[in-house]
Amino acid sequence: MNTLGYHYVVEASGCDPKVLEDAKELKRIMLEAAKIGEMEVRSMYFYKFSPRGVSGMLIVSESHISIHTWPEKGYAAVDVYTCDTDSKPEKALEYILKRIGADYAHITEIERGIEDEDGTYTHAILSWDEEPREEAKIK
Repeated sequence: MNTLGYHYVVEASGCDPKVLEDAKELKRIMLEAAKIGEMEVRSMYFYKFSPRGVSGMLIVSESHISIHTWPEKGYAAVDVYTCDTDSKPEKALEYILKRIGADYAHITEIERGIEDEDGTYTHAILSWDEEPREEAKIK
């Protein structure tokens, strides 16, 4: 069974509000995550909302990495999608979660573009929870 990509959809809780409202820091984190994940950045855009919150997107050769934050809730929605089997999206995601200080993450991995025998496509979903070890978090 061949797949065309892996999409990680993450609900990150207990994050550092100061990081979640700092567009420049989030941009640095996301760029480093792309590097760690062996993804080539093609374009990026980050927007700081008033009074709080940031939305940021990296377009990478392999697909995208995005973040949307609610600092007042300590919550971030993170997506990492790649259609390249050589990249390391799990490492990129692990780095992002550490840097935003997530206490808890609900992660859904969607294996996308699974071709059926009749030429149609589907996907498969796997979800799990993570609570980063205290010494692994960066605050």
